[in-house]
Amino acid sequence: MAEASAFLDTRRHAVVTGANKGIGLEICRQLASKGVTVVLTSRDEKSGLKAVCKLKEEGSAAPSGEVVFHQLDVTDSASIDSLVEFVSTRFEKLDILVNNAGISGTIIDFQALTSAVERVGGWPTDEAEWKTMATQNYKLAVDSAETNYFGSKRVTEALLPLLQQSSSARIVNVSSELGLLQNIPGESIKDALGEIENLTGNQIEEILKKFLEDFQQGQLVAKGWPETISAYKLSKAALNAYTRLLAKEFPTFLVNSVFPGFVKTDITGNNGLLCAPEGAEGPVHLALLPETGPSGLCFFGKEVGSF
Repeated sequence: MAEASAFLDTRRHAVVTGANKGIGLEICRQLASKGVTVVLTSRDEKSGLKAVCKLKEEGSAAPSGEVVFHQLDVTDSASIDSLVEFVSTRFEKLDILVNNAGISGTIIDFQALTSAVERVGGWPTDEAEWKTMATQNYKLAVDSAETNYFGSKRVTEALLPLLQQSSSARIVNVSSELGLLQNIPGESIKDALGEIENLTGNQIEEILKKFLEDFQQGQLVAKGWPETISAYKLSKAALNAYTRLLAKEFPTFLVNSVFPGFVKTDITGNNGLLCAPEGAEGPVHLALLPETGPSGLCFFGKEVGSF
């Protein structure tokens, strides 16, 4: 029995959320190729099982790696509890959590976006143009905040006891350059999210709550919130702040945010400068950091950036 326990302790186990396609699927593929046992999760069970079958047919896993499926809706507490029970029963610990699940909270005219990308050679930054290419409403904003921030937080907190059983816990929060503080016009909002020494989890939630109230009342510009792709920007900025709080609270973990870049996936209408395997390289790099690796930082791909 002692030998079996020692063997189990040397194996790394990962959970990747929102992993049935795009960057999430590539993260699973690359982690499995490094010998990690990966729990690929997806809100839709059929899509998730199909993704796992695809990886198995490709033979993506190394001899010691494996990809298994478990359904997960990050906005559903019962679904999260079911995942925790599965990981606890099967592996008894968790070494890597990649919070990848996310939605844009915006309805984008992808044909217009494609034209804009071709014209500027990258992600369009003209706010006036975005007003014509993207529409948003309160329900979409709530859904985006629930998935991108609150969902990631719920999953993380539910899995913390299992991460604490690992000798090399890693948490990777897949974020976006749109979540940079520089994209928030209001100085007081930027200051609050950036002042990590005094920031608390409750304050982050209060900021998001106030954002949604002002959104509903049509007060985005007046109150200093981003005017376009608003909920996505705020939820990712909040996730970045939460990354830093986690790193402080759990100094034995390595917790980092990562911006994969402008990647061709469904969320961008398959517009981008990078393919999904390239976008996955940064998150995988952080998931496999050595013990001496950094924590509480934000990465652009594999390079350290700013919040």
